[in-house]
Amino acid sequence: MSTRAADAWDPRDLPPQDGRSYLVTGANAGLGFFTSEKLARAGAHVIMSGRHPNRLQAAHDALEARVPGASVETLLLDVANPGSIRAAAASVRGGLFQRARLDGVVFNAGVVHTPHARETTRDGRELVFATNALGHFVLGAELLTQLAKAATPRHRPRMVWLGSVSTLLGRYAPEDPQLESGYGGWKAYVQSKVAVQALGFEADARLRDAGVPVDSVVAHPGYSIGGRSPRVTGVNEPGLLKRLRDGLQAPIAQGKDTGADPIVRALLDPSIEGGEYWGPRLLTRGEPARQRPSATSSDPEVRARLWEACEHLAGLTWPFEKAARAAR
Repeated sequence: MSTRAADAWDPRDLPPQDGRSYLVTGANAGLGFFTSEKLARAGAHVIMSGRHPNRLQAAHDALEARVPGASVETLLLDVANPGSIRAAAASVRGGLFQRARLDGVVFNAGVVHTPHARETTRDGRELVFATNALGHFVLGAELLTQLAKAATPRHRPRMVWLGSVSTLLGRYAPEDPQLESGYGGWKAYVQSKVAVQALGFEADARLRDAGVPVDSVVAHPGYSIGGRSPRVTGVNEPGLLKRLRDGLQAPIAQGKDTGADPIVRALLDPSIEGGEYWGPRLLTRGEPARQRPSATSSDPEVRARLWEACEHLAGLTWPFEKAARAAR
C-alpha cells in the first residue's frame, strides 16, 4: 500500500492540465468516459476514442454538456483491428487534431462481458486477448514516438494500462495467450488482464533501458459497476432493476466515476514513477493507493514471454531507438 498521505491527492481538485493532451481508448462509456470527463475538468484536451461512431458522438456531446468549455475531440478506433489502430495513430501523428502534442494515453478499451465460446477477430486473433491486450500493445508502439516528443526536463509523458483486481483471484499464467485450447469466458478475461499488467510493467523496464523519457504505469478500478455510477444520457443509463441489484453490492462496490480515480492519478500524479501499480485503497473500492500486483503479472519471465508473443502476433517491435532520438 502507498505510504503517501491519504490527503496528498484530491480527485476533486486535480492539478491543472491546461496545454496538455491525452488520448483515452473506449471513451464512449464507463471508465473511459469518466476518465475523459475528469481530464477535461482539469483543463486537458481530450481525444475520446471508440469504435462506434454514434455512441462516440453521444459521449462527446454528454461530456461537453457536463463540462462547459471542455476541449474534446473524437477518434474512431477499434483496438481489435490492427488496420484501425494504425489509421487512428497516423491521424494523431499527422497533427489532424487541435493539438499536435500527446502527453499521455489511457489503454482503457476492453471486453468485460466475454463470449461463452471462443471468437476471433478478422485477422484470426482470439477476441478478448486481442481487444484487451494485443491491440493496446500495437497502439503503444504506434504512439511511442509521439509521446516521447512531448517530454521535457520537467515532464514525462505516460501510458496507463488498465489492469484488474481479478488478476489476484487465480494463477492464469498465459502459456496459451490466445486460448487455442481450453477456452473459458472467465479465464479469457483474467488471462488477458494478467497480460495487460505484464505488458505494462515490461514496457516500463524496456523504456528505461532504452532511455526513452516515457513512463508506463498500471492501474485498476477495483469493483466499479454501472448501477452505482451517475446517470449520463447516452453513456450510462441503468434501469431500476440494475440500480437495485448493484445497490446491494455497496459494501464492496463503487461507481465507475470513482473507479476512474486510480486511472487518472496514475496518469497525472507527478510523484508516481513508471512501473508502479495503482488501485482503490480497499482493493475493490476507495481512494487511489499504490498496491502490489499479482505475482504472475510481475514475474520477469512471464513479462518477457508475453512481450515476445505480442511482437510475433502483431508483426512489429516498439521503436525505442527512434523514440529516444525524438525526445532529444
